[in-house]
Amino acid sequence: MDIRSVQRPLKEQYRSNPSSSRITLTAKGGETSTPLSCSVDIGRAIYQAEAHTGVGGTGTAACSGDLLLGALAACAQITCQLVATAMGVPTQHIGVTVSGDMDLQGTLGISKEVPVGFDAIRVQFQIDAPEATPEQVRALQEKAEQYCVVMQTLLQPPKITTEWTRS
Repeated sequence: MDIRSVQRPLKEQYRSNPSSSRITLTAKGGETSTPLSCSVDIGRAIYQAEAHTGVGGTGTAACSGDLLLGALAACAQITCQLVATAMGVPTQHIGVTVSGDMDLQGTLGISKEVPVGFDAIRVQFQIDAPEATPEQVRALQEKAEQYCVVMQTLLQPPKITTEWTRS
């Protein structure tokens, strides 16, 4: 696949009309019959989510932490594939594994000293590229990490605002 040909008209459009490159993605959570689960509607699909088993969930659906790590894994995987293809780096296989550590005492409010959320996230890229030079692999690493939207968002978090409305 020629990624550059696919992306060329998009890049030309965004250069000639920079405002056309701005997008807004939206996800909506919805109630289910139990406070331990919800639906997540991203506009193109609806996913089921539930609390992690460590806070009372049943373990039959992804928890929010799974979804966060999954978003990072998907973004890193696709970005690495696109960059390798665009740069002509000869790969036989690319895989990404993301894992994260947290202490559920923070989430459950057991200890005020324990933060809520992940305290470590690891992204492991598995690259099978026997014909690639070390320079090509280094350039692939640099560009894949630079252009991974979810990774960059986590590394440089945006301002988050909240709004509560009552009906």
